[in-house]
Amino acid sequence: MRASPFAGDVLFNLGPVPISVPVVTTWGIMLFLTVLSLMATRTLKVKPDRVQTTAELLVTGIDQQIAMIVGSGERRFLPLLGTLFIYLVCANLAGLLPGLKAPTASLETPAALAAIAYFSVHYFGIRAQGLRSYLASFAQPTVLLLPLNLLTQVTRSFALMARLFGNVMSGEFLIAMVVGLTGLFVAVPFMALELLIGTIQAYIFTVLAAVFVGGALGEKP
Repeated sequence: MRASPFAGDVLFNLGPVPISVPVVTTWGIMLFLTVLSLMATRTLKVKPDRVQTTAELLVTGIDQQIAMIVGSGERRFLPLLGTLFIYLVCANLAGLLPGLKAPTASLETPAALAAIAYFSVHYFGIRAQGLRSYLASFAQPTVLLLPLNLLTQVTRSFALMARLFGNVMSGEFLIAMVVGLTGLFVAVPFMALELLIGTIQAYIFTVLAAVFVGGALGEKP
């Protein structure tokens, strides 16, 4: 029995830790992406085939977006932000497959992703500015804004979580309702729209995470 309509269904327990459907689906997505990555990079060639070309275009496109937001030469953020975007696309669209539900349609997954973005921002900010300078930046331009700046760090992460969860959950709910009332054929246009919305939401989440990381770096010389 679910304690909350926002919680995922529990499949089994590992000791005291409940393992829910979104967690298992996430493991499946991780396994799929790992195998796909190994296949795409196993035999890299100077003259790439279609799989390698697609992978290179994806990585190059994400890298260019990061450079536009954070700054050129900041490829150290590519593993985090690139993985975040690719996972989100797969997670958001997983609900379109029969028998699956998008992990991001359950509150726990967007919350975990927002937490990753939140702690990554502070980690990179401290590495770039040093602990003392980074903490001092919250009192800029005046110490009177310190409480507001600290609150902003939390509220923007909450907004990041709520936006992702709300859009994906409402899309799945709409499709389920249309399929239940009219059948699969009528729901096809809504599924196509959800395909677009899921991709856009993955892009927005990743771009905002990149903006937050870029802001934490401080002004560069």
